[in-house]
Amino acid sequence: MRFTEEHEQFRKSVRAVIESEINPYVDEWEAAGIFPAHELFPKLAKVGMFGLEYDPEFGGQGADHTFTVVLGEELGATAHCAGVPMAIAVQASMSTPALAKFGSDELKRTYLAPAMSGEMVTSVAVSEPDAGSDVAGIKTRAVRDGDDWVINGTKMWITSGTQADWICLLARTSDEGGYMGMSQIIVPTDTPGFSVGRAIKKMGNHSSDTGELVFEDVRVPVSNTVGEIGRGFQQQMSQFQDERLIAAYMVCGSMRKAIDRTIEYLRQRDAFGKPLLANQYIQYKLAELIAEIDIVTEYAYTAGERYAAGEDVSRMATIAKLKTGRLQREVADTCVQFHGGMGYAEEMWPARYYRDGRLTSIGGGADEVMLRVIAMMEGMGKK
Repeated sequence: MRFTEEHEQFRKSVRAVIESEINPYVDEWEAAGIFPAHELFPKLAKVGMFGLEYDPEFGGQGADHTFTVVLGEELGATAHCAGVPMAIAVQASMSTPALAKFGSDELKRTYLAPAMSGEMVTSVAVSEPDAGSDVAGIKTRAVRDGDDWVINGTKMWITSGTQADWICLLARTSDEGGYMGMSQIIVPTDTPGFSVGRAIKKMGNHSSDTGELVFEDVRVPVSNTVGEIGRGFQQQMSQFQDERLIAAYMVCGSMRKAIDRTIEYLRQRDAFGKPLLANQYIQYKLAELIAEIDIVTEYAYTAGERYAAGEDVSRMATIAKLKTGRLQREVADTCVQFHGGMGYAEEMWPARYYRDGRLTSIGGGADEVMLRVIAMMEGMGKK
């Protein structure tokens, strides 16, 4: 991918705001288990981090997808944690794409515009206690009562769920089973009957709040439906494409940064009378990982370019998400190992990177689901 001067200016702006508004507070937010999204997001919105590809009529930037590539890379490479960048990515590329593509003008004015300006915090609610990667298994139901939906159910593992102003909810709106009869519905969190069941403590990504959300006779207008009633699953699959792409960009940026930081540490750390980096085994192991990072990064770039050109890249997004998640686990493990005891200490960055990075192979569809998707695309599921 060839980045223009405009791309690089945007990159500098993103890097600057991360270094000034996120990194100084990461340790504090990690300890608290949450970051102040309502305070932070308007600052990020000023440099255009939300709504990059969305219609300027509603406050978007009107840019192409290659700018999302830059955003993802910098979130991964510059931030000193993965939790806050994950929440940013949710708002930029996970909870809002379907609304931007399929929502009515009224919904965009009411919900999308303030999300792009950072005034509202958003989340996407698909997973449930008994249905994570298997979207067909969701049970949360919206029953029509006149001009309203009445919603009942529970959603699980919802990023920014404890402080979101509105939720892009996937719910069943008919008796059709499996992947049929679902709809996406915008649910304001101040609606009676909505509550946060609990905040979930996690192995990593501590600075990002994750909630269990409860819907008890939550009543919202049918006009809050995003796109066509009954097309929610298809729209969510399109939204997953955006999610998996930005996840890949973020991981590529973070892996290269992790390797660079490890090289610098090994250059300064002496053992047996010479720098650790002088050890040929270490050099070759790092060189191998750099080669692998280059390959997946270029693959992600190609996917981004094709997406920007209007192509369906669901296959490439699936593969990019699978391979970057797996490689990140190896990179993180190597960084911890080569830092020795310091890599295992919480006071150093590798321990956090190791914990945070483990989520990539689980969130947004586990590795096994990515493999299932690829197998189905290859026709392996047919008799």
